[in-house]
Amino acid sequence: MPAEVVDAVVVGMGPGGEDVATRLAQAGLTVVGVEGRLVGGECPYYACIPTKMMVRAAGVLQEARRVDELAGSATVTPDWAPVAARIRDEATDNWDDTVAVERFEKAGGTFVRGWGRISAPGEVTVATEGGERVFRTTRIVLNPGTAPAVPPLAGLEGTPYWTNREAVTTTEVPRSLIVLGGGPVGAEFAQLFARFGADVTVIVPRRLLPQDEPEAGDLLAKVFAAEGITVRTGAHAASVAHDGSDFTVELDNGQSVQAQQLLVATGRRTDLSALGIGVLGLDETAKTLPVDERMRAADGVWAIGDVTGQGAFTHMSMYQARIAAQDILGSSDETAQYRAVPRVTFTDPEVGAVGLTEEQARAAGLTVRTASTAVPTSVRGWIHKVGNEGLIKLVEDADRGVLVGATSIGPVGGEVLSALAVAVHAEVPIASLREMIYAYPTFHRAIEAAFDVLASDER
Repeated sequence: MPAEVVDAVVVGMGPGGEDVATRLAQAGLTVVGVEGRLVGGECPYYACIPTKMMVRAAGVLQEARRVDELAGSATVTPDWAPVAARIRDEATDNWDDTVAVERFEKAGGTFVRGWGRISAPGEVTVATEGGERVFRTTRIVLNPGTAPAVPPLAGLEGTPYWTNREAVTTTEVPRSLIVLGGGPVGAEFAQLFARFGADVTVIVPRRLLPQDEPEAGDLLAKVFAAEGITVRTGAHAASVAHDGSDFTVELDNGQSVQAQQLLVATGRRTDLSALGIGVLGLDETAKTLPVDERMRAADGVWAIGDVTGQGAFTHMSMYQARIAAQDILGSSDETAQYRAVPRVTFTDPEVGAVGLTEEQARAAGLTVRTASTAVPTSVRGWIHKVGNEGLIKLVEDADRGVLVGATSIGPVGGEVLSALAVAVHAEVPIASLREMIYAYPTFHRAIEAAFDVLASDER
């Protein structure tokens, strides 16, 4: 079959891929979007959107259980059926991407279902059900996303374990659950399934949320303990067995844990070799694909999203998509900056963070000054009462007098984080931040209190 000549080919139509492909098509380029799974990627079907529906439902249950401490009495009976139905019908269209495909095609793009790889410089070959299609182009954008990273544990392969995908599509809550991994994915699923009645054990090598400030993991561990979730820290899974009804996970300390279901939440991985980047002289064995400040990976090749190693966040992929599209179209000189990347773990309390942790700032050689305040000591935290756990932590570059990092934990920690993200992004002088008026009585007042602590430490 002869090669088809087009202006651009986007391999991988996750949030960023769909965005950049749509931008290019709307600008008048002939664009081919290639996706082997679902247009929109992991986020709308197996991650961000459906999991937040699950978190929301679990949060409503927990709020109902708190009625006794604030406003009367209530009997709570969890029911997973409406949650599963909402995910199926409202979030994912029963895991059908017809609407997304039509949206892209209406923007002027051509969609090809299949798996694309760079087969030569300026050439993409797509394996489809009907055979291979070859496209010649001067613009290739790679947005392959990632897949669950499953550790090579003895006995695991062939068992009906869950990753985030199976957890999202489940139609019932297991009576008991083992979660391998205490990052954002593991922590969110652990808490939400526990709130729906599962007996949950989390196994983590270090602590919960190991990429965040230690205070975040410590606080969340206390909340989990209060909710009946067992957290095994400093533990490593050695092997897995499944007897047809239950899982047994043997730990490296000789102990074991049993449960009806096992959720593997040990990170994400990408497969660069599947992209064919070796023909460009790039390293197919690497974990990430290096790009410059305009998302260029090679001559005529751009990469965006998880594969760039800047964080597996939808907002990161969308941000990089904009920069890549602008560079391809020559419409802007904007370059990528990563000093203020926000991230939120949607546990209760929410854990939001932006920029550097204290450890990262010190490792970077900065003169670091920190300050923390507890959300329950703020007026809004006191009013909120039950479920008010949280804190604000500030990380200052003392030599420049600006924030380089911050953590916001609380009932709406992810929302409060935005104020701190602006400060880190714009490098607003701390002196100016202290002069701000913070609305009373909001959770943002805890930020003001943290600045007061920072000021007292300067004296």
